[in-house]
Amino acid sequence: MAYVDLESAIAFGIALSLGLLVGLQRERTTDRIGGIRTFPLIALFGALTGRIGEVHQVFWLVPAGLLSVTIILILGNIERLRGEEETSGITTEITALMIYLVGAYVMVGEKSIAVVVGGTVAILLHLKPSMHAFARHLPEKDLRAIMQFALISLIILPILPNKTFGPYEVLNPFKIWLLVVLIVGIGLGGYGAYKIVGARTGTLLSGLIGGLISSTATTVSYARRARNQPGLIHLAALVILIASTSMFLRMFVEIAVVAPRMALYLIPPLAVMLLVSLTVCGLGYLRVGTRDDVMPEQTNPAELTPALVFGLLYALVLLAVAAAKDYFGNQGIYVVALISGFTDVDAITLSTANLAGQGKLDAATAWRSMIIATLANLVFKAGAAGALGGWALFRYLLLLFALPFVAGISVILLWPTGA
Repeated sequence: MAYVDLESAIAFGIALSLGLLVGLQRERTTDRIGGIRTFPLIALFGALTGRIGEVHQVFWLVPAGLLSVTIILILGNIERLRGEEETSGITTEITALMIYLVGAYVMVGEKSIAVVVGGTVAILLHLKPSMHAFARHLPEKDLRAIMQFALISLIILPILPNKTFGPYEVLNPFKIWLLVVLIVGIGLGGYGAYKIVGARTGTLLSGLIGGLISSTATTVSYARRARNQPGLIHLAALVILIASTSMFLRMFVEIAVVAPRMALYLIPPLAVMLLVSLTVCGLGYLRVGTRDDVMPEQTNPAELTPALVFGLLYALVLLAVAAAKDYFGNQGIYVVALISGFTDVDAITLSTANLAGQGKLDAATAWRSMIIATLANLVFKAGAAGALGGWALFRYLLLLFALPFVAGISVILLWPTGA
């Protein structure tokens, strides 16, 4: 059975990501020697020389690789040095070096990684028109979102200490920020979907994409629209319900990442609420019907300040859950879940799933806490929508939320304790 060095695979992935990031930025400039394809190739070339040199103690290989790239840059830039307007680029030359090293790595390194790197090179070459068009037409706002996510995930995360601090030994800066990266990544994925499908998404996608980015922000946006356009009350309420339902998808991803071994115990009770909510969404959709909807402009989910706020909130909830369990038992945890659920469900989901995965919290207490937080969040959304959108929206939301709310209470009371 072939052995895959996971650490090497991650290192190559990081090199590729950094190369794409720099290449994306350089693609948008007029004074450049390479763009969105050349810089990833150079990064992978450097990673391969470093890995081969490390494995076989060929310490001169990295300087030789650097010299090769330098020579190619000079030769590929002769036209510009002579004052010519156009340059032919150096992608072909870098590719030749890459394929040489991939061939060498097949013999001396992990064959699976060599295959992946070689395939990545081929894909980068094949997607030339699409990648150039994407980089050049990417709005500045979206480029900023990508760069901020890079700051959060590639710069801040690696420098944080990976050890526990404080009381109850539950505060690990690296692991806390890793989950911040997860939450921001989910939101950024929703934002990417919004940019792909456009603002005119339709009712279902408006709720789904809005929920992935931020169900609370979606609630606020559509409540304000309902106040200004009374004819949109039923549409706004349905979108808010769909956004709240998509919250379960976020929770499932979070559980699978934080506590994969506990997923079979934590997800089924939540899945009951999801199925009930989907049923209500279907009934509501039949009433509203198929209609186009212009989705409100979505904000960048990778902003640093909200990420810091969520990291702080998650740390506080993690500490509060541990302290509540120590002083008051499960009842204390449920109070923490109720309070935190009014503002955010992700924090209590991640904290209880994390503790359950470590064996510090039983599964039943964990999923009950998640459901309590979800119910509290529904109450908060209904109240916020009523305050911003008016009494008519509030009444209709209560009607839509009633069945999922009752289902949540029923699961808490009737679900087998040992399940």
